[in-house]
Amino acid sequence: MATLFEAAHACLAATDVDEKVGLTQRYADAFRRGELDVPDDAPAPEPIRMPGRPAKPRLVHPRDLPRRGLGSVQGRAAFIHAIAHIELNAIDLAWDAVYRFRGLPAAFYADWVQVAHDESRHFVLLHDRLRELGYAYGDFDAHNGLWEMTEKTAHDGLARMALVPRVLEARGLDVTPGMIVKLRDLGDEPTVAILDVILHEEVAHVAAGSRWFRWYCEQRGIEPRARFRELLREYAGGYLHGPFNIEARLMAGFDEDELAALEAP
Repeated sequence: MATLFEAAHACLAATDVDEKVGLTQRYADAFRRGELDVPDDAPAPEPIRMPGRPAKPRLVHPRDLPRRGLGSVQGRAAFIHAIAHIELNAIDLAWDAVYRFRGLPAAFYADWVQVAHDESRHFVLLHDRLRELGYAYGDFDAHNGLWEMTEKTAHDGLARMALVPRVLEARGLDVTPGMIVKLRDLGDEPTVAILDVILHEEVAHVAAGSRWFRWYCEQRGIEPRARFRELLREYAGGYLHGPFNIEARLMAGFDEDELAALEAP
C-alpha cells in the first residue's frame, strides 16, 4: 500500500494534466477511505523542485503576458486559461504541503488532500469550458508566480501557510467577484457558474491556510498578526494590494484587525 507521502509525490511528478488530475482524485478518494498510511518514519522529503508540467504553456514573466479584453472569444479564453493555470498550480501547492511538512496532526493532511481534490475539479471545469470555446490548456503563455512562492517557503510550514493560501490564493477572493460581474454583463453564464463554484470553495481553502498558520504560531509561541506583517514585508511586498473582499476574507479566517492593517497605506 502506498503512503500518503508517496501518493503526493506521484501527483507532483505527473507531467500530463489529465494524469495529474486523475491521480489526484484517485489518491484523495483512497485517503478518505483510510487506504493511505501517514507513517511517522517516512524518509525526509526531497528538496523542492519544479513539479511535473506539460511542454506547454510556455512560462514567461507576468509583464510579458499580453493584456486581452473579455469582449472577444479569444480574450475570454485567455482569461479562462489563466485561471485554469492557477488551479493546476494549486493542485501542486496542496500536494507539496502534504508531501513536504511532516509530523503534523492528521487534520492538516486531511485539509490539504481535500484542497488538492477541489482544485483538480476546478481545473477540469475550466479546461472543459476552454474546449467549448475552441481552445485547450497550453494554447496561451502563463507565468510561474505561485510556484515561485512555494519554493521560497519550502523551508517553513508557517511561512507557507501565511503566504500561499493567505496572500496568493486569497487574491482570488478579491478579484473574482468583479470578473463575475463583467462576464455576466457579457452573457457568459457558463463561465460565471464555474467562477461561482471556485469562489465559494476557495474561501474554505484560504480558511485552511489561516487555521494552520495560527496553529504553527501557537506551537512556536508567536503572535500571529505581527508575524504575518513581518512575512508580508519579507516576501510579498508586491503581491498584496486592495481593494479587498472583506466579507470573504472574514469567512476565510482573517480578523478585523488584520484587514484594517491590510487596508492601511
